[in-house]
Amino acid sequence: MGPTVTTPIAPSPTGDPHVGTAYIALFNYVWARKNHGRFIVRIEDTDRARYVEGAEARILEMLRWLGLDYDEGPDKGGPHAPYRQSERLSIYRAHAEELLQKGFAYRAFETPEELEQIRREKGGYDGRARNIPPEEAEARAAAGEPHVIRLKVPRPGTTEVKDELRGTVVYDNKEIPDVVLLKSDGYPTYHLANVVDDHLMGVTDVIRGEEWLVSTPIHVLLYRAFGWTVPKFYHMPLLRAPGGAKLSKRTGHTSVDYYRDEGILPEALLNFLALMGFSMPDGRELFSLSELIEAFTWERVHLGGPVFDTEKLRWLNGKYIREVLSIEELAERAKPFLEAAGLDWKSDAYLKKVLELMRPRFETLKEFVEKADYFFTDAFDYEEKALKEIRKGAEILKELKDLLAALPDFRPETTEPALKAFVEEKSLKLRHVMQPLRAAITGRLATPGMYEMLEVLGKDVVLRRLEQALQHGRD
Repeated sequence: MGPTVTTPIAPSPTGDPHVGTAYIALFNYVWARKNHGRFIVRIEDTDRARYVEGAEARILEMLRWLGLDYDEGPDKGGPHAPYRQSERLSIYRAHAEELLQKGFAYRAFETPEELEQIRREKGGYDGRARNIPPEEAEARAAAGEPHVIRLKVPRPGTTEVKDELRGTVVYDNKEIPDVVLLKSDGYPTYHLANVVDDHLMGVTDVIRGEEWLVSTPIHVLLYRAFGWTVPKFYHMPLLRAPGGAKLSKRTGHTSVDYYRDEGILPEALLNFLALMGFSMPDGRELFSLSELIEAFTWERVHLGGPVFDTEKLRWLNGKYIREVLSIEELAERAKPFLEAAGLDWKSDAYLKKVLELMRPRFETLKEFVEKADYFFTDAFDYEEKALKEIRKGAEILKELKDLLAALPDFRPETTEPALKAFVEEKSLKLRHVMQPLRAAITGRLATPGMYEMLEVLGKDVVLRRLEQALQHGRD
């Protein structure tokens, strides 16, 4: 029996939690759980120039919000602390020294200005520091001369990379650069830290974006240099914006926080991200995380550039709102959005009635609050078209106010015949009565059914709104 499947997600705390990170985290999580293995989080925070304070906490909050629970981290920080590369610098330095000792790495002393000139003349680093005798290099390093440690790519030769999704690719080593492994400030680059950590943390399967495919021969060479087993590699297709460009801030919203604040449900976002790379055997588009884990196979992962279509995401979110969440769950999800808008829902029973009425009419929780504000406050804005209806129908509204005030209750079986009788008595068309009434009590012309809405709002509120609207019509 082979080792337990262990997969990592290794985000860098350099800004907003990215939907691309959530996408890759999802497939790592699913594969680990499918195999009853381990899913670990490693914060790759060694690029101090790009480090953003608070970004790590937001990444971990994103994973919690999505329900992608991760397994043990280091002893310090408890069982749910992530690994942090900034706490492991001595480990990387020791491994860089090991590569020097074995002859798989060398010290390079070029200044930034010299490197820039080499790049201009040669198109990239030409490996000239390979020719420095090891004794001289050690003496210069011991004297404190700034330097980096570079990988010594074997030349001539080839390096074979097997990708579980894309097959085997053979690279000519002359095309593989002598990349920096340890920078002059003592911090490792991605290549060294990533390989060392994956080995020490028992990673068996590396699932990451296809942009890292070109780096994989470097990583394979490092595994061989250390004498370690090479993990399995799966390079997932990059998320694309409509039009085919790589998804970025220039082509669309990329922050998970943005979609959460818009009222996208975590279940819907995960479902949508799964569809970016996977299709269910029965073709259905709506499925839970547990159903995804149950059905998952790599054979059903497709490599075409998946398009991050926000309209499709909203549609899927609406399906969850209407078909998956119970009214009780939906009410709990809606409350923070109402609170953020400063709206009071009176009681849970009232909120659930409003949600039942509105559920077919919104796709995000933020849209619910925007479309349903008149259920929770008299201080709503009147649309210009609604004001025109109120002014045009002012005399009708005065009569309706008296009619509705005289009704014993506002059940649909009471209000519907009363309003229809009024329409017939006045020889009007139904819309000539309903539109001014709708405008008066909601400030807009697109709402749920009138009779159900009257019942939910209640007599006191409706009569107050009619008086308020008539005042607006006079202003």
